[in-house]
Amino acid sequence: MNIPNIITLGRIILVPIIVWAIASRQMEIAFAIFVIAGVSDAVDGFLAKRFNMTSELGALLDPLADKALLVSIYVSLGIWGAVPLWIVILVVSRDIMIVTAVIVSWLFDKPIPMKPLMVSKLNTVAQVAFAALVLASLGFNFKPTPYDLILMGFVTVFTLVSVSLYLVEWVRHMSTIEAK
Repeated sequence: MNIPNIITLGRIILVPIIVWAIASRQMEIAFAIFVIAGVSDAVDGFLAKRFNMTSELGALLDPLADKALLVSIYVSLGIWGAVPLWIVILVVSRDIMIVTAVIVSWLFDKPIPMKPLMVSKLNTVAQVAFAALVLASLGFNFKPTPYDLILMGFVTVFTLVSVSLYLVEWVRHMSTIEAK
């Protein structure tokens, strides 16, 4: 357990707090927590790389914290009616498909190496920017148009492309399994 991992665990602890803030219509608080979570993500990544504090635990926890935060925010905003349900379903389904593929590969004793694709990094940036814009617009009462539509378009395209590429890679990887 090192400092970056502790910061990442702190980000995971922020998830129920931000869900509470959205559910109780405290959007200024939700936005502030989201900003804190984003800064903590940058800080733990910087510390891990700069001071050679990377770890296997951190490699697992960091993406888990990111996904827990984003999925929770999208689901909460979808339930609240602040984002269209189809974008929530798209974002959540992508993550479920990727996690399921990883679990299936483990079950077949053929773990797939997890390396983020550039399009997935762009997808995360688009998802974060869209969520931040929606939270800020709700918290500070402004209309995000047309930026919300543009970001939603980016989220849609990057999500579809990234899940497609991951699934193609997974099928290619799994097709090397020999029948018994």
